[in-house]
Amino acid sequence: MTIIIKNKETLLIDEFKFKCSVGKKGFSKNKTEGDYKTPIGIFNLGNMYYRSDRIEKPVSKIKISKIKKNMGWCDDPKSRNYNKLIKIKKNLKSSYEKLYRKDNKYDLLILIKYNYKKVKKNKGSAIFLHLTKDYSATKGCVAIKKKDFLILNKLINKRTKIKII
Repeated sequence: MTIIIKNKETLLIDEFKFKCSVGKKGFSKNKTEGDYKTPIGIFNLGNMYYRSDRIEKPVSKIKISKIKKNMGWCDDPKSRNYNKLIKIKKNLKSSYEKLYRKDNKYDLLILIKYNYKKVKKNKGSAIFLHLTKDYSATKGCVAIKKKDFLILNKLINKRTKIKII
């Protein structure tokens, strides 16, 4: 099964077609950190993360982790933890994407394994499939409505890939 991001506003999976939003500056084959572009390619999915104070733990065929207040995703190319899940500590000098947010974007998210296995500095980090309320452009992620995310979750498994064209 493959999730297909067909264009800036269409996500396809099976016979389902969902509206989505992507990076503010569109797509790129040569993504760089902070360019507001969604990477082009075929990628595996990672774990799903959820906010247990806002959402019941979803039933899924992929691994699910609860988002804790001290969880972040390192987006600092100078850090050895670049593009990895980290614990946020008071003296942390690296920049990061906070996963426990005031808005609802990361109440549910799935890691898109872009620049993940052999991490290249400055090639982009923290690329997620996450929630949106208004389909506003992202910093490079793919965003869909919560109701669509929950349908998509029932269709995917650990072998599902995402194809961004």
